[in-house]
Formats: sequence, C-alpha cells, structure tokens
Amino acid sequence: MKIRAGFSIAYDCAKPTPMLLVLNIHPSRRVDLLSEQVLEFDRPIEAWGYTDSFGNACTRIVAPPGITTISTAFEIYDTGLPDVMAEDAVQHEIKDLPDEVLVFLLGSRYCDTDRLADLAWSMFAHMPPGWRRVKAICNFVNNHIVFNYQNANAQRTAHGGYTDRTGVCRDFAHLAITLCRCMNIPARYCTGYLGDIGVPVDINPMDFSAWFEVYLSGRWYTVDARHNKPRIGRILMATGRDATDVALSTSFGPSVLARFDVVTDEVLAP
Repeated sequence: MKIRAGFSIAYDCAKPTPMLLVLNIHPSRRVDLLSEQVLEFDRPIEAWGYTDSFGNACTRIVAPPGITTISTAFEIYDTGLPDVMAEDAVQHEIKDLPDEVLVFLLGSRYCDTDRLADLAWSMFAHMPPGWRRVKAICNFVNNHIVFNYQNANAQRTAHGGYTDRTGVCRDFAHLAITLCRCMNIPARYCTGYLGDIGVPVDINPMDFSAWFEVYLSGRWYTVDARHNKPRIGRILMATGRDATDVALSTSFGPSVLARFDVVTDEVLAP
C-alpha cells in the first residue's frame, strides 16, 4: 500500500527565535520511503539535524521575525496490515528488563505515576500480567475519556485526564501509559501520521496522532487507547517518555501557530 503524507505548518515570531523541531518521520521508517522526506522552509533558514537520546530525527533552526512556513510532502510504502494483537505477549520481571527500557517505567512530565499508582493497583492487579492487562487498561481509558477537540489542554497530565474525563488523543495516551507504568509495564509515547484508512472518514480536520507502545516479550508493541482497535497505516515520527519529548516544536521565545495543515491519504491504484 502507498500513502501520501505531509504537512504545512507556520509559526509567527516577533524576533529571531531558536526552535527545536520533531517533524521528520522516524529513522525506522525511512527505509519505506518512496520519495524524499525533507523539511522545506519558505524563507532562507539555516537548519541542521541531530538525533536525540530517544533516537528521533530532530532539527534545529533560528526562525526569523515574521511568519515562517515549514512543510514536507512524501510518499511511503506501508504493509497495509493492522496493528499486531499480541495476545500471548508476556510481561517481564523488572530485573529482566534491558537497561534502556527502565526509563519508561518512571513518572514523567505528563505521566504522573505517583498520583495514579493506588488507582492502578486497585483496578488492574487482578488481571493477568502481560497483554491482557494492557488491554484492560486500554478498555478502561477508552471508556473513561470522551474525545473532544474543544477540550484540548496542553497543561493536562494523566491525572488531569482521569479527573476531567475529556481530551484529545494525547490525553488517552498519557493516561494509558501512566497506568501501564504503575503496573510495571514499560510504556512510551508515540506521535505520527494516522489517516482514515480502512475506517470511516473523521469529520474533524486531519491532525497528527498520538498512541503508545508497550514492552512485552522482548519487543515494543503498538497500542492505541483512543481508537482501541488495530489500525492501518501508522507512520511513526517520534517516541519518548511523553508529549514533552516529541513536541512538534519547542520555541525558546514567543511564537504563535499561524497555520496547521496535515495530509495523510492512501494512494489508490488506477
């Protein structure tokens, strides 16, 4: 299956503003590219790339005063297969986890495990460890939070999502990740493209999507508490502890989002 994806995002800065961008697809997906995926700027800007501590492809720029538009467009191959349902995946003892996975058991900026640990153990301790426990957590989060773009809040933590019971895809992911970590299941935040492929078209404007991955049976598995069913055509951009690590842009000075358009479509055969 072929997918055409990309975006056009504009920022308005009052003065020269250093920015960190996480807008490239993840290095693990570059082998699937059918065309180049490069960031383009509508103004002369020096940009240089680096790889962060989580293995994400990041970009540094200094945005000049005024409106700067950043865009990319590409085509990528996808298997067309839905997310794996690893019903036999087992949960590791903490002592058996790789060193680099341990950080995904800890609390973080938006995943306040200290505030949800008692709730998690009271609700999920009776569930068999492993995939069934992860699925139970996703079922709970999917039923507990009502999706509503109007109720997005960049300051909301997992505990806030639990108490507010409303939010967007990042709130579903943060709450599910936090409950998994409370139950000693390593979980990491993911962001990327997820088009309406194989499902009814969403009436809301296309956006980037947030989901998460859990570490079971020696590997990472994709899980999505918002949709709570296998989906087709995910294009991973970045992974991290929570939304802080994979923010599309981090500005070291005032900036205003002036435009935001995302495209993710299946390219149908003639």
